[in-house]
Amino acid sequence: MNTVILIIFILVLFIPIEARALENDNKVSKENITKDIFVDARYAIALDSKSKIVLYEKKAYDLVPMASTTKIMTTLVAIKYGNLERNVEISGRAAGIRGSTVGFKKGEKVSLKELLYGLMLRSGNDAAIAIAEGVSGSVEEFVELMNEYASEIGVLNTHFHTPHGLDYDDHYTTAYDLALITAKAKEIKLFNDIVSSKDIDGKTYNFTRSYHNINKILWQLPEANGVKTGYTGKAGKCLVTSNKVQGNDVIVVVLNCRERWKETKKIYDYVNKNYQYKKILLKGDNAGKIDLYKDVLNLEYGEDAIIPVRNNINYSVKVMKPEKLQGSVRKGDKVGNVCIYADGNMIYKSNLIASNSYSENKILRFFTRYNKFNR
Repeated sequence: MNTVILIIFILVLFIPIEARALENDNKVSKENITKDIFVDARYAIALDSKSKIVLYEKKAYDLVPMASTTKIMTTLVAIKYGNLERNVEISGRAAGIRGSTVGFKKGEKVSLKELLYGLMLRSGNDAAIAIAEGVSGSVEEFVELMNEYASEIGVLNTHFHTPHGLDYDDHYTTAYDLALITAKAKEIKLFNDIVSSKDIDGKTYNFTRSYHNINKILWQLPEANGVKTGYTGKAGKCLVTSNKVQGNDVIVVVLNCRERWKETKKIYDYVNKNYQYKKILLKGDNAGKIDLYKDVLNLEYGEDAIIPVRNNINYSVKVMKPEKLQGSVRKGDKVGNVCIYADGNMIYKSNLIASNSYSENKILRFFTRYNKFNR
């Protein structure tokens, strides 16, 4: 398929060809969604982990320091680029770092996998330095990798200066970006295994020591399955959690929040009370067709759309597909989008997939163009 030409046609010729309302009787303004709950945090957000739909937010797009919640990205990068079975020798820089530490000694050799447990369960700054040096050779090179990967996954308003999160002027994020980073990390089984662990027996895992998780939310909220605490003088008390709501992971971020445990539970209760998860679209279901000369290209939804739906919000679905195609299309190619709107605001977008292949007749196209320009 001529991908470039197809993309141009999609951008130029896209028109909405289907719109249908979901079952809701009343409308309510978007502003009212967050006015019926008060959260005592400077910055906060609740985000559905899979669909990335925002369920609650308070100053979620302001640039702020994030303390040790930084270590979510440190773990994500280490899992992606590091050799988890490789032993890392603890350097003097790692052993001498200030703040929260595991207590690793200079010269001690620890596997990268164990360092990740020390990082996330004990919030070890020494583990963060050791991980950075073990994966990239230096802290500075690892931080570059963190920033590059953040951009790659669509995190646009975050900058990392360290792998541990101690205060620096050019070390910042937003509650929204931090939720996105967490959602990406939660796609990885090992990450979920680590952050949901309450206690780890070192003998069972062949680690140098055992680990107890300092994240109290795992004991206070039965539906919680992670993720990370944080505290510095500038950032205040921070907490990123993942919580099961009707079988789906909802990420809650509170930054600069004195009562972080209580306010996290308040947001969780708010989401659980006000949202119901519904399957709106089914993967493989018919999404329409494109009529071509003596041929038809059938389209289908590329994934299930299971989204949190709130009472008194007007939801609608729009299918967007090109009016014309130029170039061949193979079965499984992305051709168009489907969008879900809440009170006119787009909250979800995914691809339409070609159900069959289409081969362009170049000779027919030549004569069609010839006739068009010679009328």
